[in-house]
Amino acid sequence: MRFVTSFPHEVRTAETVRIPMPDGAELAGRLWRPVSSDGDPVPAVCEAIPYRQRDLTSVRDSIHHPYLAGHGYACLRLDLRGSGDSDGVLRDEYTEQEHRDIEAALEWLSEQPWCTGRTGLMGISWGGFAGLQVAARRPPSLGAIVIASFTDDRYADDMHYMGGCLLSDNLAEAGTMFAYSTLPPDPAVVGERWREMWRERLEQAEPWILKWLAHQRRDDYWRRASVCEDYAAVQVPVFASSGWADGYSNAVFRVLEHLDVPRKGLIGPWSHKYPHLGVPGPAIGYLQEVVRWFDRWLKDCENGADDGPVLHTWMQESVPPSTAYEERPGRWVGEPGWPSPHVEPRAHALARYRIAPAGEEVAPGEVSVQSPLSVGQFAGKWASYNAPPDLPYDQREEDGGSLVFETDPLDERCEILGAPAVELMVAASRPVATIAARLSDVAPDGRATRVTYGLLNLTHRESDDAPEPIGPGEFRRVRVQLNGVAQAFPPGHRIRLSLSTSYWPLAWPPPEPAELTIRTGTSCLVLPVRPTTEDDEVTPRPFDEPEGAQPVPTTQLDPGENSWTVSRDLVDYRSVLEIVKDGGVLRHDDTGMTVGRRVVERYSSVADDFASPRGDVEWSMTFARDSWSIRTVTRTVLTATPTAFEVHGHLDAYEGEHRMFSRDWERSIPRDLL
Repeated sequence: MRFVTSFPHEVRTAETVRIPMPDGAELAGRLWRPVSSDGDPVPAVCEAIPYRQRDLTSVRDSIHHPYLAGHGYACLRLDLRGSGDSDGVLRDEYTEQEHRDIEAALEWLSEQPWCTGRTGLMGISWGGFAGLQVAARRPPSLGAIVIASFTDDRYADDMHYMGGCLLSDNLAEAGTMFAYSTLPPDPAVVGERWREMWRERLEQAEPWILKWLAHQRRDDYWRRASVCEDYAAVQVPVFASSGWADGYSNAVFRVLEHLDVPRKGLIGPWSHKYPHLGVPGPAIGYLQEVVRWFDRWLKDCENGADDGPVLHTWMQESVPPSTAYEERPGRWVGEPGWPSPHVEPRAHALARYRIAPAGEEVAPGEVSVQSPLSVGQFAGKWASYNAPPDLPYDQREEDGGSLVFETDPLDERCEILGAPAVELMVAASRPVATIAARLSDVAPDGRATRVTYGLLNLTHRESDDAPEPIGPGEFRRVRVQLNGVAQAFPPGHRIRLSLSTSYWPLAWPPPEPAELTIRTGTSCLVLPVRPTTEDDEVTPRPFDEPEGAQPVPTTQLDPGENSWTVSRDLVDYRSVLEIVKDGGVLRHDDTGMTVGRRVVERYSSVADDFASPRGDVEWSMTFARDSWSIRTVTRTVLTATPTAFEVHGHLDAYEGEHRMFSRDWERSIPRDLL
């Protein structure tokens, strides 16, 4: 990345601003704006997230907010209520209170003498969610949003549930927010109030997984703030992006299809990162695109930001399997809209262990599978965060416990763009059963790179709102939707479809093992084929190289460690996936704060005992400056019986060496056809 030190506008920074809320609370933020805005007002852009702008996101914030400010915007990085130096308690994600607070912050911005009265929202992940959700509430000043790695459907397409299956990222994210929501404010900002504010957060804390497990089907809890419930509510221009290695790429397709506003979509090869910081590469000049978008819709500049293809995607070339890539080879392709007239759905009948060419009739038959719990240990994370390497590895070992269908070696190149699907005539031996479908690129030497995948809890085959058991032995027609992707399969390679009845630890297993029987001939794989004869409608103006403002200085005092280890004990047949993400100790040189973060996730099971899976997420966080120091340790453990999920939570908080707060939670939550 190129760091820019000279901008069209000189920038002034307010290290801490306190924004009043209607109920008397104050939220804390950092503000960058042009010096010239004292006499020449500018539009304002807000990013609102709960991740502590003075330390935990300060490096990232300093790269892009001063950059936007230098191009003529007042930029507010706001800590949500109960996070960082803001008042209150952070109780859950995307609450009514959160949205009212963001609306109040936008109103405050629009009324400042240095603001034109026009505002925008931007953000990635939580900030992307909030941007889309608040846009649907139509605050008067809001004129455009820029969102990355987001969803419009909180139940069906988030880290909680997928196809009615419980994701392990539900536990991982609950562990993350258990740690973040129990941190204190900075005494250098709030003064002696810090202990009182911290104790309020500790005393009202609760592991969020208790809320999330209480809603195992699509109900009003998930419908609230799911913009897919009413796309027409969004009335401002939207620039939406994500990455193929992320968990949130599907939403880009949906907002392009369903929103009736000026919109642009961008999907690169990236993990859960902003595109200018994108890994795997190539990263792009995303901040330049953000400036162009806001210039078009907040400053009325006729700059062509709304011209050209509606969707840009990175068409990925074939690569050997790896848990991490620095770069993904490929090219940018453009589509005039979505659904694209260039993409053709092609159905391929499933024969016995074979994917037939499109149009070929296949004789009926039956094949069955009952997978061991070990299938899924090389699945990687639901969303890659690129720290540590967390992409799926070679699928050959996974395929040993799966039902595999494969094409003949391809005679010519095949490119797909969009969401593949598997349509199955299937029967299960148990009333609750899961099916995981994986699509892989198989090289001539046999190595198999997973391209995309999908999950379906068969009790959700008709509805996420009202799941129903599947009658054992009854054949039903179901559709397993796979995640969208852009992928090229070279000549000589094979396309492989793998079906398994478990995918642990990416998804929690069903209560007991089940055998699935698939009828061939009437089952098929549907591929969204983009013919290679199509001309690429790429933009005539290529993306610039990534650039941003000079980040604030930091000093790494302890390098930390990252690891991802799969182990199997052949005495008691225990398998364990252990993920260590240790950021070491980092000093923020501008504030003098030192921060340490370490998280360990462990997912284990024993042989094929479906009552044995266990998830354990432990966070340790330290903050120190001069003689002041605090430490929190949070732990969330999830196990299950055939009838209930069992949650154990633990919280310890230390001031110096003194443990000043400790609490445990034990809760049993009935399984709801899950």
